Amino acid sequence: MKKFVNRVKTLGTRFCRWFTQFVTRHPDSKADTNQQLTGKATVVYYGNVTLQSIKTTVYYLLGVLGIAVVFGLGLFGGYFVSIIDATPIPTETAMKATLSNTSRTSSMYFAHNVKLSDVKSDLYSTKVNLNEMSPWLTKAIIATEDEDFYRHNGIVPKAVIRAFFSDLTGMGSQTGGSTLTQQVVKMMFLNSETTFKRKAAEIMLARRLNNHFSKNTILATYLNVATLGRNNKGQNIAGVEAAAQGLFGVSAKEVNLPEAAFIAGLPQSPFVYTPYTADGKLKTSLKAGINRQQTVLFRMYRAGVISHRQYVAAKSFDLKGAFLQPEKADQDDDEYGYVYNMVLSEAKSLLAEKLAKSDGHSAAELAKDSALNNDYLRQAGDLFASKNYRIKSTIDKDVYDRMQFVMRATRDTFGQTYTSSQINPKTGETETVKYPVQNGSVVLDNQTGAVLGFVGGVTGELNHIYTLRSPGSTIKPLLVYAPAIDQKIIGSQTALADFKTNLGNNYSVTDYGGQIQNRFIPATEALAQSYNIPAVNLYKHIKPSVNVKAYMEKMGINTLTDNDYSQLGLALGGTDYGVDVKEQASAFSTFANQGEHVPAYVISEIVDPSGHAVYRHQVKKTKVFSKGTNYIMNQMLKNVVASGTAESLNYQLRFNTDNLIGKTGTSNDFRDIWFIGSTPGITIASWMGYDNSNGTNYTLTENSSMTNEAYWAKLANAVYHTIPKKFKADKKLSRPSTVKSVTVDKQTGQPAASLSFNGHTYRTGGSTVTSLYNDWEPTAKAEFAIGGSKDNYQLFYDYLDGKSNGYGQVSDANGRSTEAKKEHQETPITTETPSSAAASSSRTPSVTVPSSQQNQQGTSENQPSEPQTTGTGGNNGTTGGGTGTEAATTSSAPTTGGTTTTPQTPSTNTGTGH
Repeated sequence: MKKFVNRVKTLGTRFCRWFTQFVTRHPDSKADTNQQLTGKATVVYYGNVTLQSIKTTVYYLLGVLGIAVVFGLGLFGGYFVSIIDATPIPTETAMKATLSNTSRTSSMYFAHNVKLSDVKSDLYSTKVNLNEMSPWLTKAIIATEDEDFYRHNGIVPKAVIRAFFSDLTGMGSQTGGSTLTQQVVKMMFLNSETTFKRKAAEIMLARRLNNHFSKNTILATYLNVATLGRNNKGQNIAGVEAAAQGLFGVSAKEVNLPEAAFIAGLPQSPFVYTPYTADGKLKTSLKAGINRQQTVLFRMYRAGVISHRQYVAAKSFDLKGAFLQPEKADQDDDEYGYVYNMVLSEAKSLLAEKLAKSDGHSAAELAKDSALNNDYLRQAGDLFASKNYRIKSTIDKDVYDRMQFVMRATRDTFGQTYTSSQINPKTGETETVKYPVQNGSVVLDNQTGAVLGFVGGVTGELNHIYTLRSPGSTIKPLLVYAPAIDQKIIGSQTALADFKTNLGNNYSVTDYGGQIQNRFIPATEALAQSYNIPAVNLYKHIKPSVNVKAYMEKMGINTLTDNDYSQLGLALGGTDYGVDVKEQASAFSTFANQGEHVPAYVISEIVDPSGHAVYRHQVKKTKVFSKGTNYIMNQMLKNVVASGTAESLNYQLRFNTDNLIGKTGTSNDFRDIWFIGSTPGITIASWMGYDNSNGTNYTLTENSSMTNEAYWAKLANAVYHTIPKKFKADKKLSRPSTVKSVTVDKQTGQPAASLSFNGHTYRTGGSTVTSLYNDWEPTAKAEFAIGGSKDNYQLFYDYLDGKSNGYGQVSDANGRSTEAKKEHQETPITTETPSSAAASSSRTPSVTVPSSQQNQQGTSENQPSEPQTTGTGGNNGTTGGGTGTEAATTSSAPTTGGTTTTPQTPSTNTGTGH
């Protein structure tokens, strides 16, 4: 290029020098020595010089222009070739598969290639063979759209140029800008963007299509996929069969000449020429469509495919009388509505990210720019609605069906269904609205993160595995205990203080039922019984030195705010916005996956119309905890099921629970109830609560945790019956060499020793237990616990010395003695650790259902009552701050509790409950 520019400059310089010399030269001295130019001769002379100069200049300019044109064509050709080289070339088999599927919409699949649904695009079509179409249709289309169809090789140069400028200017022509072959390529293989790159790919694919397939195959494909406006139900239609049925009530083979001409005229501007509006009514004026039909008839006559007599007769045909009368569209079956919406939404996000990346935008840019993100989501939606993509999901249909059956069979036990009357803003009529207890449940494959099944809700369209709610105590092992063990701060039996607290800013907390244990509690017991005071004391201890946020983000929890992390109440589930069921289950599955986190996912693969996988999920593991930490946490979390807050599961489950780990969770006033459980192979999470999205303030009852556990057990049994091998229920976690076992005093959680406190010496070690540590061993010290005050220690040592001083006596926040209660338990229990679960022989049967069981509609409801009017409301169940767990209480100012709030206005986080 540089040489070319220099050459042009040199030629220009030479020309200027020559021109100057030519104009200023003197007459030939020999010929004109004695002659002087005067008058007319002078004018003629200089006129000739000027004309010669202009002529020469023009020649030079034409030469330069010619060189530039050649150079430009070279660049153009090179760019065109580079585009062709970069365009993936579909195989003949892939192209054949694409052409054979003329639905013009994408397909979605359950796992194992079980068909879920076609993407709903409001584009209805019915495929028919070419011999099932009236000859008038084929003749009309060819005469109108591509009269040289049977003679060209897929493209026509003049048509390509016309189409290119038509696309750039947006001004179409009645004959169409491309050949029928190009239009098939555009509709079946490419997106709808108008770029030179797409046009180049279109030309290349059109040639390939023409070389590998017959003209009749290409024509039949076009007639089956061309967009042809609306039918008499207001539905968008594609293909001549859908048009014939939807406009005239006959098959494509039965349409007459004037009807065929009308259909053939639609592709140019289908929604301008269509006779129906979006609601299926006939347009007031049909002039545009009828005029277009007349044009088609004239072209057929001009091409010689109809006689003058046929032309005149067709022009006088009463089209308006032939159109069908309006009808109402059929309602879609929403049996798998939750799955449909979930899979399509996830797929749109993935494809949008791919489209943005191809345009040079990163995922971070999309996250920051909502307008940009929405634009690519729209593009992705348009592609799925108009192209033959295949979207493959991880959802196991049998697992999903069984989960829906269990939900419908037990939902009337979830709790009160409230009702209220409200005015429908569209109809103005008074309607009765029901507010049932909602549920969001999910089943994950621990090793891959695949979502195998879920329950999106009891009623409605909102998928509750995505709504943000307070995690309650399910956050304790993730946020508090595991990081503390990983950082060598505690072992499994380290003592944690459970005494009356004042944690600053008038913030105090109690255990379930407003109780205080008044003793030092081993970490394993504190977690198993979900005591709140030990969890808050431990979080307060580790927060200044441990980056707990990094741990949570490694486990995929990204909805917690900096304000959340700064508040002690986060240890009890107090958040500004909350977490969703899918991500919380995914985070918990880290403990069942050797301390590595694998993100949950729904889409396994997206295949484009050419058969290329534009997206294929890759399993990515992130190390969160050491193997030693993970082993210790598994031993601790087993106690939740064996003797803790979820011990009722033991007699309800129909598989080996020796390796089952879990955690319960409850937020303020029983607004949110959780249980998450993991076997070595799968994780199942269940959340219950009310949406409270319209200003209501409904809460669950004290026994709702038991209800949720019973429901979780039924879900787990049903899923186990379907995919027993996935559970890996008998797989035992091997113990890493880094896990140290130390015999410690049961009350102090450290090796037996003689300890000096306030000038007195005390001997510990009367009753011992084995404590596990992550590659370290503790030493004995007088102030042995986390969170204890001088007064707490004095109370302990006096008790150790034999004094009866109330140490270990359960009390309320005011110091009055009471009997210990577990979360969700109504009868008092002793402070001793409960006995192990009942034998398997006492297990009760769970719900089983044949794999072919269809979803059932349940109608039973509890007696409705007047809805409450208190509460701040919220947005789709989004959780405000201040949620607690397993019943924390506070002596601080009134809090927002677990009320819901929109993300734009986060509430004050107190981390308290009751």
